[in-house]
Amino acid sequence: MSRILRRIAEEVLGAEKARRIWSRIDLVGDIAIVKSPMMLGDSESLTLDDLRRLAEELIARIPYIKSVWLAASPTLGEERVRDFIHLAGERRSETVYVEHGCKFKVDIAKVFITPRLSFEHIRVARQVKEGERVVNMFAGAGLFSIIIACKAKPRVVHSIDINPHAYKAMVENIKLNKVEGIVKPYLGDAKDVIERELRGSADRVLMPLPALALEYLPYALEALESNGIIHVYLHVHAGRGEDPRAKAVDQVVKAAGKLGARVKPMHARVVRKVGPRWFQVVVDVYAEKPR
Repeated sequence: MSRILRRIAEEVLGAEKARRIWSRIDLVGDIAIVKSPMMLGDSESLTLDDLRRLAEELIARIPYIKSVWLAASPTLGEERVRDFIHLAGERRSETVYVEHGCKFKVDIAKVFITPRLSFEHIRVARQVKEGERVVNMFAGAGLFSIIIACKAKPRVVHSIDINPHAYKAMVENIKLNKVEGIVKPYLGDAKDVIERELRGSADRVLMPLPALALEYLPYALEALESNGIIHVYLHVHAGRGEDPRAKAVDQVVKAAGKLGARVKPMHARVVRKVGPRWFQVVVDVYAEKPR
């Protein structure tokens, strides 16, 4: 698909403009999301007319794309949604997205979703051992939680989100994928839900919200019964010659140390680039909560 997107962009916009945009197109179900070059730090941004011409051509030449939207902002607010501008096709932001054999009903204007986390979803699911109890602190429409339930054999996946639209979609997706007996949805702030209902309930905790990961680390530790695995997702700035993975590991170890917890880094990887010299990095740690 990437070759097709690149070819169409080059034919519509020319090689130079295409270089700045074709790899910034995500497909979510039958919707194409174009990430604004300016949003990602491109000072020589394409015009809205350029993007509309490209969107019209995507609709014309790729039969299963029915709607094209411009993601005009980063994720905003506690509900983690973007501002969108309709570019072409059906003026519809709802779709069904399929990943790793699971189906998800989503509204891109109300719930954050990116196919660029697809590898992470299955990578984490493959680590979950039979009978594990998992807490997903920032579950969105339920992708991590449901893929874990479908691909592993956890005892339970406690799945939390503060966005009511995400919670509604998560509940529907749990039913759609027939994992009602495994994935338990919660509407609320993860720290409040953990303190109220999930202290000492987990063997593994997911923290797939970089903006809050270090701030909410105390609650991830609180969710563990005594020790276990925490997957921490961070946004890290790395200058020339710096390793974003090493910087992310250092941040997690220092943050845990200040809380009196012992953590052993197990794995770190760059998930994706999110801006000029900014990277999303995941750090998997084995954690022993403070005594």
